[in-house]
Amino acid sequence: MSAQSIHRVFSFATTAKGTSTSSLRSLANCNWRYPFVRQVMPHCAAASQQPVFSYSSSAVTAQAPPASAWNGKGTQEEFMYKDECILVDEKDCIIGHASKYDTHRFTVPQPKGRLHRAFSVFLFNSHNQLLLQQRASTKITFPKVWTNTCCSHPLHGYNPGEVDDSSAVASGAVMGAKRAAVRKLGHELGIPAEQLSIDSFKFLTRLHYCASDDGTYGPQAEWGEHEIDYILFVKADVHLAPNPEEVDAVKYVTFQELTSMMQSSSGLLWSPWFRILATHFLEGWWQDVDKTIKTDMHVDLHTIHNI
Repeated sequence: MSAQSIHRVFSFATTAKGTSTSSLRSLANCNWRYPFVRQVMPHCAAASQQPVFSYSSSAVTAQAPPASAWNGKGTQEEFMYKDECILVDEKDCIIGHASKYDTHRFTVPQPKGRLHRAFSVFLFNSHNQLLLQQRASTKITFPKVWTNTCCSHPLHGYNPGEVDDSSAVASGAVMGAKRAAVRKLGHELGIPAEQLSIDSFKFLTRLHYCASDDGTYGPQAEWGEHEIDYILFVKADVHLAPNPEEVDAVKYVTFQELTSMMQSSSGLLWSPWFRILATHFLEGWWQDVDKTIKTDMHVDLHTIHNI
């Protein structure tokens, strides 16, 4: 199924969930652009439990899913509805949650989508080579682009929790983002969880960026990313079994090989977030991967880089 046919996809009936075809069609036509969010925890507080929000629109009334384990079953289109991204303001304070569909729509009422949390994993092997992936051609946003090892979202409403409060960010612990990373490394690349200890991930810093997917959908693209991206480094030799729904190809590279691949003459496409990170930060982080992961040499917990 092509990414261009996504509007038709969102019209399928899901009567088992109690949502009518007409309601889904309304969503696909962007009537669910401004869910009204009731904010229960309005400030960037160091709370021990994740905030709870409810939201509704003329098309649907929705409640957060009950806390449960994420099972990874479903299509790209189904994940667009059932995965709830964590909405934040520009200071990374949690203000609510919304579906992946809603957060990634770039439309007239929300031309930059809805700012939400993400993470980017950079996984290195024992030879200090970085694992790259090429996103699947069937991905709805940024298909076929090359990027870092894994890029996805911590989610609201699951157990174990993936929502980090301000104290977790200030300490660098961000266990929620790290749990999400282990979950998606398994889902996208088939890496067994037991091969990646939560404690082996190093949280370096955050990046705030916004990019429409005009490479896929043209200058009036109605899909894109607007994220505060948590950068996670990890070093391990792992087993790979890529999920074809998520990944078209994988490749371990040295820094020199990556530099060559990113030349315009290569004809390769690259994700906007990875290009920013590779241009501004990656060489310094990569020069001594062990020191980057084992020390705080490159850790910057207080800055949200806005590039």
